[in-house]
Amino acid sequence: MDRIDRKLLNLLQRDASRTNAALADEVGLSASSCLRRIRRLRQSGVIDRIAAILNPAKTGRTLKAVVTVELRLHGEPNTRQFLDLAAREEAVAQAYAVTGEVDAVLILRLRDMEEYDALCNRLFQERMNVARYWTMMVIRTGKDESAIPL
Repeated sequence: MDRIDRKLLNLLQRDASRTNAALADEVGLSASSCLRRIRRLRQSGVIDRIAAILNPAKTGRTLKAVVTVELRLHGEPNTRQFLDLAAREEAVAQAYAVTGEVDAVLILRLRDMEEYDALCNRLFQERMNVARYWTMMVIRTGKDESAIPL
């Protein structure tokens, strides 16, 4: 990946709806050369996918929560089983296996506390492998960035 690839990727991370012609002008390439580079970056897996970033207030999912989970049974199969279960939940935006004092961290995007309560019943209270969980409701966002620095 060279300087032009990094510049293209930074532009796409800020606004992927820009036309190929606009991107080409910005990085100083012909449109066909720019398109070839973007295709190569997609085929090589550097560009994983292109998605729209929605405004949570406009979608009705205004509550954001961070949940840490301690499992009773440890090890890859147990962690994978929990993460797979969490990933099937609509309100779970991100699910991670982590190191440290807990086994997993979930980022939730919720409509209301009723949705949170129902999710807790499904994921934590009805599952024998969850020893404990702690929820932190986000009250203010300092930074919420999806771009990867290049």
